Amino acid sequence: MTHYDYDLFVIGAGSGGVRAARTASGMGVRVAIAENLYLGGTCVNVGCVPKKLFVYASHFSEDFKAAQGFGWSVPEPQFDWSALLAQKNCEIERLQGIYGGLLDNSGVTLIEGKAELLDAHTVRVGEWQFSCERILIATGGRPFVPDIQGKENVVTSNEMFALATLPKRILIVGGGYIAVEFAGIMHGLGVKTTLCYRGDKLLRGFDDDVRTFSVEEMRKKGIEILFNTEIKSIAKNESGFAVQTGQALTLEADLVLYATGRIPNIAGLGLEALGVEFSSKGAIKVDENYQTNIPSIYALGDVTDRVNLTPVAIAEAMALINALYSDRPTPVDYDNIPTAVFSQPNIGTVGLTEAEARKRYQDIEIYKSVFKPMKHTLSGLDEKTLMKMIVRQSTGKVLGMHMVGQDAAEIIQGMAVAIRAGATKAVFDSTIGIHPTAAEEFVTMRKPVD
Repeated sequence: MTHYDYDLFVIGAGSGGVRAARTASGMGVRVAIAENLYLGGTCVNVGCVPKKLFVYASHFSEDFKAAQGFGWSVPEPQFDWSALLAQKNCEIERLQGIYGGLLDNSGVTLIEGKAELLDAHTVRVGEWQFSCERILIATGGRPFVPDIQGKENVVTSNEMFALATLPKRILIVGGGYIAVEFAGIMHGLGVKTTLCYRGDKLLRGFDDDVRTFSVEEMRKKGIEILFNTEIKSIAKNESGFAVQTGQALTLEADLVLYATGRIPNIAGLGLEALGVEFSSKGAIKVDENYQTNIPSIYALGDVTDRVNLTPVAIAEAMALINALYSDRPTPVDYDNIPTAVFSQPNIGTVGLTEAEARKRYQDIEIYKSVFKPMKHTLSGLDEKTLMKMIVRQSTGKVLGMHMVGQDAAEIIQGMAVAIRAGATKAVFDSTIGIHPTAAEEFVTMRKPVD
């Protein structure tokens, strides 16, 4: 038998990599994990966690206004960006410590540094080389900025979590969830916010009603949104940056954020030299068992560009480790994965969009409700909520649920359980609502829209 330094060598200590490493180690597997940036990966450090904290912070500007409608006398609030950064950093450091503790307590060897594959069973980190029976790539994604004139003048989502000062004017380029979320964050913190997108609708892949309704609500709050607008160049000037568009517009900003997608973070790993196969988009190609064309090399999470969500990477890690080292296979079901956009208002969604449902079935019913939440009857704020349910008429099965409004993510998480359980419209109709809540609207929709 060949002797290896480790049975499993994981590259990338994000959510997926850490889960795979410590689960395998708990099964008696000799595991090492390499990380060259920070424990916890994108989600903990420059993604989900700090983003959600910033969303909370930015929403207080509306909360202070709303409080007056409920009898509170609120003095003019003052916001301290440096204080928020300090609090955020403390929380991130705490979470990094937790990740380190999880690895240490599981018996995983943590190796700090940039990893590179020398062959199918050898990894180099700095001056050290390690032989491994299996290698798992879980290095996640990184922001993508197109090659435009003045590219050096922009920031990405990574830098947004450590800005020295808060800009007075920001131009956000992009139309996905990162762009939409930062538009809400910056606007809520008092920054004049302009969102610029080359397409004619934000949030590609989401239900069309959600896409349209979200733009309406964002514009009502004061966010400027420019569609069908291409950026040609970005130049620094005395007051900040001058951004030229293909539509002959000049946009002025103190900061330009590019949120134009993410790509697999695989540069410098040595995969090309080994002959690892990639997709047309540069993602690592794997089979249903997360195995590449080289049998000893595996990959999961955002580097495979399947469903790029932290909980999915964690589920894939469990599926892979259970398949390799146990007799309890736990394959990932990629259908009906719930997701959220922490925009303002929030978006929560699970299941098929209306367009997807109509492509699959001929007998689709749509239930939809748009209303002012109870809170805003006194708050003085003009924010509405959208709820939508997609049903197959012949079976009554609920195929998709979509919401834009406060606590949408919290509500849709519960609805996702019902959809995965195969709930029908009759089940929803027979469920007694909790009153008064927004969520009860999902169990009181009686008539489909025309």
